[in-house]
Amino acid sequence: MSTEHSIIIESELEEDTSTWETLLSRVIPAALEAEGVTVPCEVDVLLTDDEGIHQINLEQREVDRPTDVLSFPMFEFAPGEPPTDDADADPETGLVPLGDMVISLERARAQGEEYGHGTEREVAYLAVHSVLHLLGYDHMDEGPQKRQMREREEAILNRLGITREEDHG
Repeated sequence: MSTEHSIIIESELEEDTSTWETLLSRVIPAALEAEGVTVPCEVDVLLTDDEGIHQINLEQREVDRPTDVLSFPMFEFAPGEPPTDDADADPETGLVPLGDMVISLERARAQGEEYGHGTEREVAYLAVHSVLHLLGYDHMDEGPQKRQMREREEAILNRLGITREEDHG
């Protein structure tokens, strides 16, 4: 049984982002499911460019540079212990608001090319990476948590059939 999540995607870009919206609407719920999230959640996504994400990074984190993805979790979950009841749900919607994710499509394109696996895999990877942050994963310690996060990212992408070899985006 799949849980009905609400993935709200907005774009600041002039271009048509429907391809990315379709991809994210598939990837984000799959990542939540893979992490054992059994309650309906809401995730808000903003698609922007390097300038847009630079501004948000500066305002929210006082980091004066663009990045590929930003995650703003609403709650502090422990990694591997996602919400399993609706105690944190918004009474209006019945959804647990996990938080916000901001993706720079400009950076995703550049990195997809740089890593040789294309934009589609890069956008999917950034979305999965961000979902894990919203669920309490962190990689600041460069140690076991980072490894655990990388393993989860690859496992989720593999479940989706988005692998390095097959993606020539």
